Amino acid sequence: MPPSHGLSVIIIARNEEHDIADCLESVKPLATEIILADSGSTDQTIEIAKRFGVQVFHKEWEGYGPQKQFALDKAKGPWVLNIDADERLSPALQTEIRQILAWDPSIASHGYDIPFRHTFLGKRLRFGGVAGEKHIRLFQKGHVTYGNKKIHEGVHLDSPAGHLNHPIDHLSYRNIEEYLTKCNLYTSLIAQEKWEKGERFHCWHHLRLPMAFFMRYVLKLGFLDGEAGLIYAALSAYYTWIKFLKLRDLEGKK
Repeated sequence: MPPSHGLSVIIIARNEEHDIADCLESVKPLATEIILADSGSTDQTIEIAKRFGVQVFHKEWEGYGPQKQFALDKAKGPWVLNIDADERLSPALQTEIRQILAWDPSIASHGYDIPFRHTFLGKRLRFGGVAGEKHIRLFQKGHVTYGNKKIHEGVHLDSPAGHLNHPIDHLSYRNIEEYLTKCNLYTSLIAQEKWEKGERFHCWHHLRLPMAFFMRYVLKLGFLDGEAGLIYAALSAYYTWIKFLKLRDLEGKK
């Protein structure tokens, strides 16, 4: 049964046929409505979503902030849960959210951050800097905005956030190709954002690669996650470095 206080679940997606069904299965027991803002899927994402009774809206891609704000504006429930296609609500989190939504909204927090539990290339990560990650994903509508940032959109809550104890499971990157595809997109957006803020490339930015690897793999104990920890630390270091190389490219084009 859905919670006593209506919950709108919002998702932004494009070509997520491998993930969307499991995501929807994990939120359907809680949701009074599910909103999907699709930016042009060419696979079975929309068809799968409609089989779950999802309300699908098309929006041309303008960045993560505008996409999420668009989905939020479509939501009708007093409470909103934002989730991505490669994320799942753990059973314990489902129960915890039910308890939150059963309270009188006038005495509850306006928003709650939720811890994340990461699976990378099929391996659960416990080290390398992923422990302790949390994001505001559950909130009362009217108290949150996303803004217009194309990446790192964050969420703007008008009061201090409460804290939930049980995690969202983030099943990131099925393979290296998927990681590199998203890495290329994200680093281009970040480089453009840095350029517009007036940041410029410096030679010492080349040191970001070994420093980031050492930080994740050694200082943050990524080696304890075995091969997956090594790959995650190396790719994360590459990600950190390449966004500055793309900033360097932007300088050359201006």
